[in-house]
Amino acid sequence: MRNKYILAILLIFTILFLPSCTKQIPISQNRVVASISSDIESTNPLFAFDIDEGTISELLYLSLVQHGWDFNTGSMTTQPMLAKSWEWNKDSTSITLYLRDDVKWSDGQSVTAKDVIFSFDVYSDPLVQSKLYGSFKHFYTDTSMHVDLKKTFDVINPYKLTINFKKSSPASFYDIDFPIIPQHIYKNVSRKDFVTAEKEIKPVTDGPFELAQWNKSQSIILSANTKSFLYNSDNIEELIFKIVPNYYSQLTQLKRGEIDFMQDIRADDYPLLRGQNNLKLTSLKGREYDYVGWNNLDPEIYKQTKRIVPNKLFGSTVVRTALTYAINRAEILHEFLDNHGEVAFGPVAPIFSSAIDTSLKPLPYSPGKAKQLLASAGWKENKNTGLLEKNGREFSFTLDIPSGNPRREFAATVIQNNLREIGIKINIEKLEPEIFFQKMFARELNAWMAGWSVSIPPDLKQFWYSKLEDAPLNVASYQSKAADKVLEEIESTRSEKFKDELYKKFQEIIYKDNPVTFLYWINNLMAYNKRIKNFQLTPLGPYHRCWDWSVR
Repeated sequence: MRNKYILAILLIFTILFLPSCTKQIPISQNRVVASISSDIESTNPLFAFDIDEGTISELLYLSLVQHGWDFNTGSMTTQPMLAKSWEWNKDSTSITLYLRDDVKWSDGQSVTAKDVIFSFDVYSDPLVQSKLYGSFKHFYTDTSMHVDLKKTFDVINPYKLTINFKKSSPASFYDIDFPIIPQHIYKNVSRKDFVTAEKEIKPVTDGPFELAQWNKSQSIILSANTKSFLYNSDNIEELIFKIVPNYYSQLTQLKRGEIDFMQDIRADDYPLLRGQNNLKLTSLKGREYDYVGWNNLDPEIYKQTKRIVPNKLFGSTVVRTALTYAINRAEILHEFLDNHGEVAFGPVAPIFSSAIDTSLKPLPYSPGKAKQLLASAGWKENKNTGLLEKNGREFSFTLDIPSGNPRREFAATVIQNNLREIGIKINIEKLEPEIFFQKMFARELNAWMAGWSVSIPPDLKQFWYSKLEDAPLNVASYQSKAADKVLEEIESTRSEKFKDELYKKFQEIIYKDNPVTFLYWINNLMAYNKRIKNFQLTPLGPYHRCWDWSVR
């Protein structure tokens, strides 16, 4: 009996006095709590490599311009931010920026042209190795791709400067759209020590939010910057990113109202949330697609000699097209994703409506057509095994997928059954994600399943250009002189209208060559608490202009 009393007392003590995760988040009625699955490494925009880091850093540091989304044209619009206005010269090789003179860093110092120039300097410095290193190809740079400050910048006064671009470059607002950092905080930091030094420096920011508290592995708390020109006293005071590693814990907390916003909800869980009176469900048309990769070159020969020799199985356009006909992509989309997406036929996302070639339609599921094409390529059925053969070689291979991904495991099983129907045997091998991606980027895999998220605006060259050293993401090793020519034209043109026509031309080439089998575009399924007002969902992300949110 005495032991029971002791246990009861200990239990009461635990409830009353031991800290909990929820107590780490200050209570405020005027706040929004969003869930993220893991902690971030940095709030510094130089090193904000993943999506959550990028989201948070862009709320803490202003960029020169901000972008919006025009749903009618499927394209970006540009509005003022740190730069209140601008003027392009006649041939768009320079832009004069007029900076706001009422923006201050959180330590009280004014944001000026010196900070802008310093940011370009640091972002492009090879010693720093920022996330944007190598991205300044339209600027005057030295041999290490470091921006040449003397050629690039003309300072008229602290709030007016001109940025000069290379004469032949198709410069645009995208070239200057990144967060500006404070010169006076970082000017004395050794460039090679930036990565380690920034962890010891308290963030000095100028964005719509300030970093109020960072509880490691628990939460990142942002508070509204009341001195910002973006501040509105009617809007939220706090935006909290609560770290909840377990997906089902996120769902439970969303239902209970412990978190207000969750994204990347699985399709089979979506119907379960429809009865929640406190939630509003929404779906963002996808910029992410899954695909089956066919290595267009022989991986063993490439590994040993770096020579481009067609893959014995997948080097043929006819074979790759047959494989696309043989896979029932609509079944996977319906069964696993509950049709929250659409079957894909190329790498240009449907959100770019003005760039989509509407005359192209995904190849239908047709085992008969697949067999016919394979027969024309010399693959005949062995009556004893039921498998296709050519020159004594059996059509069989290993399909590698990253472990721990239920969607890809389901899709791989469907694909395995589909191909078995037409006489192709595949073995599914699950690899640890780290090993899988290492092999994929080294172009060592024969066939695999993965996914890409498309940037805004589309950056196709690094995925599909034949010169592999200039296209690190062309892991299928696709080779096409026709595609190369179009990609080069896209890169060099300034006209957005002409770019759209080139995107369509590129889609036609990819549609015929089938370098990979594009599976489906995946919608981002989200849910948020109905008390959040002014929530505007665009392809730019759920947190776009979140400083305009208010709560009821």
